[in-house]
Amino acid sequence: MPASPIDRRILAGITALTAIGILIGGAFLGLILEGFGDWSGAIAAFDSYLLRITLFTVWQAALSTLLSVAPAILLARALSRHPAFPGRALILRLFALPLALPAIVAALGLLELFGRAGYLAGVLGWLGGGDWPGIYGLSGILVAHVFFNLPLATRLFLEALNTVSSDQWRLASQLGMHAGPSFRFIEWPVLRSALPGVAGLVFMLCITSFTLVLTLGGGPRATTLEVAIYQALRFDFDPARAVTLTILQIGLTVAAVLALARLGANMTGEANLSVASLRPPAAGKGETALNAILLGLALLFVAGPLVATLMSGLQADLLRLAGEASVQKATATSVLLALTASALSVALAWSLVAARRALAASRRSGSLLERMMDTGAGFVLVVPPIVIGAGWFLLVRRHADVFAIAPVMIVTVNAVMAMPFAIRAIRPAHDAAAERHDRLCAGLGIFGWTRLKLIDWPVLKRALSTAGAFAMALSLGDLGVVALFGSDSVQTLPYLLLARMGSYRTADAAGVALLLGLLCLALMMIADRFGREPAR
Repeated sequence: MPASPIDRRILAGITALTAIGILIGGAFLGLILEGFGDWSGAIAAFDSYLLRITLFTVWQAALSTLLSVAPAILLARALSRHPAFPGRALILRLFALPLALPAIVAALGLLELFGRAGYLAGVLGWLGGGDWPGIYGLSGILVAHVFFNLPLATRLFLEALNTVSSDQWRLASQLGMHAGPSFRFIEWPVLRSALPGVAGLVFMLCITSFTLVLTLGGGPRATTLEVAIYQALRFDFDPARAVTLTILQIGLTVAAVLALARLGANMTGEANLSVASLRPPAAGKGETALNAILLGLALLFVAGPLVATLMSGLQADLLRLAGEASVQKATATSVLLALTASALSVALAWSLVAARRALAASRRSGSLLERMMDTGAGFVLVVPPIVIGAGWFLLVRRHADVFAIAPVMIVTVNAVMAMPFAIRAIRPAHDAAAERHDRLCAGLGIFGWTRLKLIDWPVLKRALSTAGAFAMALSLGDLGVVALFGSDSVQTLPYLLLARMGSYRTADAAGVALLLGLLCLALMMIADRFGREPAR
């Protein structure tokens, strides 16, 4: 008897979960085999150096979280208190750009601005009373993390403030509430409820940061566990130490994610935010001036590295770079791998979403399998890409050339890491369409390819395009896996950019960074355009 359409959807979801399990399970298998093969070396890796980088990993994440979240509360409140001022929509869109910018491009922009020979080096040296040493080390890591996470935290807090009902603002206006009482009785309770989740999300992003620490750490004094894993495999080739570092990194990440889940935090953040807001009581002149200063400083801080990247990139010999075979090859490789990873990510996400819907509509609603389809897929974020890459690096090296499987590893890891974001984009549209069409299609006997072509695709193509563009942008700018598996034969644009920076070819690095940044921003603009509801 042939399987029903619902059974095929569930089978597709199980296949997707199995593929994800193989990817993560294979990484753990490589770590376990290596650990048992040299358990004495793994135990010996527990030394003072390991303790120091573990403490530094937690310390830099905690500082980055504090420096990102505290100002974000003030900025979100300033944006909320002035819903109609000119430029508000521009600031919100500018605050969305760091989500689309590859970490290595942002790192280069920060160096162009705050580095020893950066645009602001003279001013900063004059203020400090001596030569400006640059921002390598802890200071550079903190600045980079704040650049990425301050806008994200601001948007999440603003989203929370937008949940305040118009009735509350109307009552506050009738009672003549000024800024202080309004913050105490209306805004702070909302912000306080959102604070643990936002802070936990930012902390998790900082504790799993790899590219920024690799680029701006500046040496062993500012090294995190993920960077130490990379160094242990690519430079020292000390697999036993890599296993120990990986186990500690997984333990820290699991603890952060469990805390996030307990606090009810949003694992994937929010890429889209309405620029409209409910109108609170009018702010006074003093508050307006203070909020204008805060927003102006935030605008300069976020826009500065973007402008520096653009200026430095335009000063490079772009025509020569465009004609270089290495740049052309890296661009083609990046686009091809990112496109493949995007298609795989969308396929995995669609399979899980459809399977969850099918299980919810069947007698197996509420089952463990449905919960795995629903939320279990998001827990791939527990295992950072560098950890998965390290596990497979150790597993494959026993049987084959690890660099020969670089394209497969880059595609699969990036696809799985982008999958939770793709699910977020696809699921609302898919569930709404299923609610409207499932019974009708079942009654008319429309299944399979016919239903996909006539019913599902016209409704889902916008959501699928959004998910695909977003996943491709994330994959295009990723450096985590390619840092381990990349070589002269497999170079992506981030890998080439890192190599040019390492060889002090700063002008060429700036040109490559501009090309990479523009590609990713274009993809994010496409995702944003497709993600908007069509005008009716």
